[in-house]
Amino acid sequence: MKLPILAITMGDPAGIGPEIVVRALNHKETYNQCRPIVTGDAEVIRLAIKALGLSIKVNTIKKVQDALFKYGCIDVYDLACIDMSTFEFGKVSPQCGNAAFVSIRKAIDLAMNNEVDGTVTAPLNKEALNLAGHHFDGHTEIYATFTQTKKYAMLLADEFLRVIHVSTHVSLREACDRVKKERIIEVTELIHDACIQFGIDNPRIGIAGLNPHSSDNGLFGWEEEKEIIPAVNELGKKGFNVDGPIPPDTLFAKAKCGQFDGCVAMYHDQGHIPFKVVGFNWNKETGKMDSVKGVNITLGLPIIRVSVDHGTAFDVAGKGIASEDAMMLSIDYATRMAISRLEKMGK
Repeated sequence: MKLPILAITMGDPAGIGPEIVVRALNHKETYNQCRPIVTGDAEVIRLAIKALGLSIKVNTIKKVQDALFKYGCIDVYDLACIDMSTFEFGKVSPQCGNAAFVSIRKAIDLAMNNEVDGTVTAPLNKEALNLAGHHFDGHTEIYATFTQTKKYAMLLADEFLRVIHVSTHVSLREACDRVKKERIIEVTELIHDACIQFGIDNPRIGIAGLNPHSSDNGLFGWEEEKEIIPAVNELGKKGFNVDGPIPPDTLFAKAKCGQFDGCVAMYHDQGHIPFKVVGFNWNKETGKMDSVKGVNITLGLPIIRVSVDHGTAFDVAGKGIASEDAMMLSIDYATRMAISRLEKMGK
């Protein structure tokens, strides 16, 4: 089997996206597992290479067939989307928001046309995106719109901790209203299928409760009895290896130790907080992050999309100190998913 081709977006050029992309592609192991192409602006990538003090070359292309896929030379699908005479690191600007958007659109188009086997996204800035006239909440909504996907979910993944959400970017009050049996079953099936793609046979999925202590048999709420328990029971009848509802203060601790292959969180912060506590490691002595790990995978799409689970970090952009850990992990997950899909297609 040929190595899968991945389209990697540069993210918002004023942030750390181009830097972590270049750092990841400076690892020879990246080219041993996939064939990467960067979608974005070639001059931005050259500037990132210069800021890092590297001697990597850039091969500008206008079609995938022109890529070299050679370590030491980054193939950039050049969209010429930045005026370098007005560009500044760490500044929110419509120009950079638009550049991030067109980079994403190109990656989506390449994947939808089967020219690449998967996509990986670097962080964008939502304010810049909207200033550019692209009114989306973020990557997930862009991908859903341009792949015409109605049912999708966010999966956060690290080494042992994998978390999917029943709801994400809504108010906490609305999130409680969205805890419904049908949605819980839907996202559990999505994370189960994803774990299979990651090479996990018969994945064990833990389903969180919504209320403190999973309501203690109705003392602190009714959602467990009315929605979550019926969902768990139906999933069990379908043959899924599920357990729940489990109080979240217990579930995520167990999952971190490997007792669960995946977790279903009821709302955004319930899943994000434990995930980032595990993956984000701050060094008090140096005043910076030692590592920022974890990836964000959009499930339910007709194409593969994996992203770093951190922001643009405008405060350190252009300084050459951003960690590529999450980008490396994103490429690894996208590669595994792409290989699994190609094997199913017999390629």
